[in-house]
Amino acid sequence: MILTISGEAFAHAVAEGDKGYIQEITGVNLIAFLYLGAKHMVTGYDHILFLLGVIFFLYKMKHIGIYVSLFAIGHSTTMLAGVYFNFGINSYLIDAIIGLSIVYKALDNMGAYQRWFGVQPDTKAATLIFGFFHGFGLSSKILDYEISPDGLLPNLLAFNVGVEAGQLLALGAILIVMGFWRRTPSFFKHAFTANVVILAAGFLLIGYQLTGYAVT
Repeated sequence: MILTISGEAFAHAVAEGDKGYIQEITGVNLIAFLYLGAKHMVTGYDHILFLLGVIFFLYKMKHIGIYVSLFAIGHSTTMLAGVYFNFGINSYLIDAIIGLSIVYKALDNMGAYQRWFGVQPDTKAATLIFGFFHGFGLSSKILDYEISPDGLLPNLLAFNVGVEAGQLLALGAILIVMGFWRRTPSFFKHAFTANVVILAAGFLLIGYQLTGYAVT
């Protein structure tokens, strides 16, 4: 299934219809941008894979809330700042870094850093830092929308609220599935393999994006 996901889906792609609609409208359109933000997050496989990696071994809602909040703070900050101050990063490069975040988290879940280096990186700091990069991925695509400056800030805030709503929806679905899986004997038996799959998806994203960057 992962191999059939198009590069556009990985790269924060915007449906042509949505992009055309955004380019045509002006003024404050809160509902439209709220919907687009939620849609982007729910269909953003890279964001969801990173979130899956982050909460994979988290059991308490308190801990899940802390990590998800750090991720939200990170991507909200750079998304809003990037668009408002018209600062973007090449989409291929930023998406390759987002792929790296997936690889990083999968290796962390597999205990690779402790085996290789004898240390455990600060998982909270890593979640926040990679959240910043995920936010730049969002801002780079929003800048591609060529949004009208009329009503920009309210529309951006609505988009961000939509992103957070979409994140909660995706997180809820992940937690439901994980909750059932964790109650079965197969969880610990196949947890390592699941993270290998996440790792492979991250490398696939990195390879695709760097290939696209090389030919641009």
